[in-house]
Amino acid sequence: MKKFLFTAVFLGIVSTNASAIKVNGEDKPRNNQLTSSFVKKQVEQSMSVGRAIKAIIGHYPQDSIIVVSTALDLYPEKYKEIIHAAISAEPALTGEVVTLAIEKGISTCTSIVKTAINAEPSYVDFVVRAAAYSTPEELNDIVKIAIETEPDSADSIVQTLTRSHPNEMVEIIKTAVSTVPLVGEYVVDALLAAFPDEAEQVVTTAIRESGDEQDSIRRILQTAINSGISPEELTKYAINAGASEEQLAFIAKQ
Repeated sequence: MKKFLFTAVFLGIVSTNASAIKVNGEDKPRNNQLTSSFVKKQVEQSMSVGRAIKAIIGHYPQDSIIVVSTALDLYPEKYKEIIHAAISAEPALTGEVVTLAIEKGISTCTSIVKTAINAEPSYVDFVVRAAAYSTPEELNDIVKIAIETEPDSADSIVQTLTRSHPNEMVEIIKTAVSTVPLVGEYVVDALLAAFPDEAEQVVTTAIRESGDEQDSIRRILQTAINSGISPEELTKYAINAGASEEQLAFIAKQ
């Protein structure tokens, strides 16, 4: 019954527009004002923009981005609720929603990234890829906020961004490890698997950025050894990174 009433309201709004167009075989309003009226009506009925967006996307998934765009224009101060609702309702929209929100300039890139990751942590790769593509000049901030928000996905975040921005590998590693030193071993493991020819750059940067985190450095060294780097090569990388005598002795024992 609720679905019938919802559909009836939508069709009633569409029917008022004589110049409707076909989208996926259905009549949809050409006039953006009609879409705005529809969204407003659903928000009023739901008493929440988030619930309204989820309901509309549930009924009309093919029009999801149009609806999200309209909602962000109507309620920019509710952008967190809108982004969260849209991604929760349809995770496959994650990248598009992030791109749309950034392009509209409704808030900072980092706030949008954090909101999107919290909405669906398993889609963090889509979030950071879309954000970095839209605002490459904010790459380091994107790495930082993404890893702070979802540290368990640090390896995936770094690997995804390094693939799309290979020339920024060093900066990506530096930002990731300096933000959360404990993720160093996972970052190294992921990047050595994806970029074996960049082993020296990966290991050296990770050790250097780990600072005084001795446990983290030992785990990085062990990860490098497990990946197949010889003790001789690893010793060279470690020396270049400023490793201590204790750390070099650790390598020699392996």
